[in-house]
Amino acid sequence: MVFSGSGGQGVITAGIILAEAAVLHENLIAVQSQSYGPEARGGATRCDVIIAESPIHFPKVIQPNVLICLTQQSYATFFPLLRPGGLLLTDNRYVKLGKKVDARQIELPMYETVMEKIGRPIVFNICMLGAVIGLTKLVRPESIIKVLETQIPLSFLDMNRQALDLGLKLSEGIGD
Repeated sequence: MVFSGSGGQGVITAGIILAEAAVLHENLIAVQSQSYGPEARGGATRCDVIIAESPIHFPKVIQPNVLICLTQQSYATFFPLLRPGGLLLTDNRYVKLGKKVDARQIELPMYETVMEKIGRPIVFNICMLGAVIGLTKLVRPESIIKVLETQIPLSFLDMNRQALDLGLKLSEGIGD
């Protein structure tokens, strides 16, 4: 899968958390790689995550099964790469879908929901991660929580749990 957005949105952090959850708590194999635009904040970011049950021979995603776009620029850049029949997840505040692609296109109000329910944009990426695992069932939510417990200060854990739950709730019933 490819997570894409702009610097500061936490797409790379979300990819790292997902890969760690898969390896440490789901007995899967995962690789994660990342690239940044010329600016650290505000520039384009891309995080590739491959999760498999067998050895992974190439660490970059050429044609993602799942593409997450959190900015219009990342959508314009990466949607042509999406594998036919794949999943395209976007935030409806930041991305307006153009061409119909041969994929499941899901637009969710992730940013808006985080701001309404939690009021802190810092957990937008964890809400997005909740939506991704809700839609793909790649790892269990408990595995994400276990990684968060080791990665973030205790004072932010409850807010991240809430954001993960919001993403899971947003994805409920979609495509069932």
